[in-house]
Parts: sequence; structure tokens; C-alpha cells
Amino acid sequence: MAHSEIHLELLLGKQVLDSTGKPVGRLEEVRAEREGDEWIVRRYLIGVPALLERLSTWTIGLAILHSLGARNLHGGYEVPWEQMDLADPQKPRLRCTLEELKTLEQSNSQ
Repeated sequence: MAHSEIHLELLLGKQVLDSTGKPVGRLEEVRAEREGDEWIVRRYLIGVPALLERLSTWTIGLAILHSLGARNLHGGYEVPWEQMDLADPQKPRLRCTLEELKTLEQSNSQ
């Protein structure tokens, strides 16, 4: 199996497009697991809720946004590692359509 390394700090905040070129949101968080001496990325989180989660402010941040009138925040998206194309790390792209993704709300409720 080929191993590749990408500096995560260069990915964070990048706009992600789906396989049809439709904007999905910004990559804000990564979920990884330790395997021996390496960390293996399992999921990518996209959207404003993922940013709040990365900053550990999900509950407080959501309450503040709602108090300011933000009512239609989508739950962000969870992307399995195999659905993310990072061949060009400057332009991350999904290998699926936006409609095929789970929202973070769906993932957290399971």
C-alpha cells in the first residue's frame, strides 16, 4: 500500500467541491486514529459546525449564532477518507456528490 503525507494545516479552511463541481463547504476538522507509530485519517468534517467542533465551541457557538438570527445552519458534512480526493491538496474534491454525504447531525445521532 502506498503511503502519502499531506500537512493537515495546509488543508484546513480549503473549499471542497463535490464530484460535479458543486461547493460543499470548507474542510475544518479531521478525525484520525493511531495505528502503531502512524496516525490514519478516517473522516474529514466540512462546514461551520465542523469549525465550531474543532474549536470545541459547538454548544456555545451554536447558541450565539441562533441568538444572532442564524436559523438555517446545515449540520456540516462527514466525509469518509476514501471519498476525499486530495491529489491536488490546494483543491480538495469529493469522489461523490453532495447528496451522498451524511450530515454531522446524522452521524452524531447514530
